[in-house]
Amino acid sequence: MTERPEAGSPRAYAFATICVVLASLLRWGLGLLSPDVLIFSAYYPAVLFAALVGGMGPGVFAAVLSGVIGWWAFMPLPFTPGKQIGLLTYVMAALLIVWGADHYRRLAKRLADEEALRKLSVQELSHRLKNKLATIQAIIRFRLREHAQVSNEIMTSLDALSATDELIMATHDQGARIGDILSAEMRPHEASRVAMGGPDVLLPPKLALIMALLIHELATNAAKYGALSSSTGRLSIRWSCADSRLDLAWRESGGPNVAVPTHRGFGTRLFLQALKQFGGTIKATFAETGLVCELTFLLPENRPRVFTSD
Repeated sequence: MTERPEAGSPRAYAFATICVVLASLLRWGLGLLSPDVLIFSAYYPAVLFAALVGGMGPGVFAAVLSGVIGWWAFMPLPFTPGKQIGLLTYVMAALLIVWGADHYRRLAKRLADEEALRKLSVQELSHRLKNKLATIQAIIRFRLREHAQVSNEIMTSLDALSATDELIMATHDQGARIGDILSAEMRPHEASRVAMGGPDVLLPPKLALIMALLIHELATNAAKYGALSSSTGRLSIRWSCADSRLDLAWRESGGPNVAVPTHRGFGTRLFLQALKQFGGTIKATFAETGLVCELTFLLPENRPRVFTSD
């Protein structure tokens, strides 16, 4: 794809010349169709395009050149005061178009440069975070080398956060889709035993990270003690969204008998505290068929789009 010429470059002036020539040919053709066509009607777009592409200099050049050609080729003598006023009006209007187009062009370029810088900064930050995460994981492995189980649990939680961070990065820091978070967390488990369905909702970054940790905790417990620890176990994850409220139901079945915990763990208390800022609640039912966990929270922005299939 041909790049846009730099402002004020020879290519920009050449582009302006081409715009004026094409406009002159168009004006000539329109004149053959109707003698009542305004003299400078075809030149306004030429001046606009010249200024948008090439900047102030080429835009003024196109305005002057088109004024000269229009006066010479399409203004029959005598050169009356009315025609003089028409030419002056065109020049003033063309210069106003040039100023507006150049201002817009500068603003668009500045926004594009700022967006490019933001993306570069986010990529650099992501790279540094990955390096720090690798360092943290190395420290944890070393410090907890005699406690392999605890070390592995911390590592898998960090991996869950890292995977969600990558999903957030893919949307340019807008957040992560709940379906993508669930798919990433369920990937290590047998797909035929997990059924998922719900609207495609984009969660804001902070809520996406909390959701990733919640789902990771539920999946880990299901793999250790619940439905996913048995070859006959099944898991159903359904969610719905209405009026900025997201409801998610985690239902296990076909696994071993579930025992009601005697106390609320630190992880559960942490998740409840984190979800409070989103009006979130967690309701766990330890039924004979398996664990049923219902999550509810409010979204800052509700954007359900596509219903995902099982």
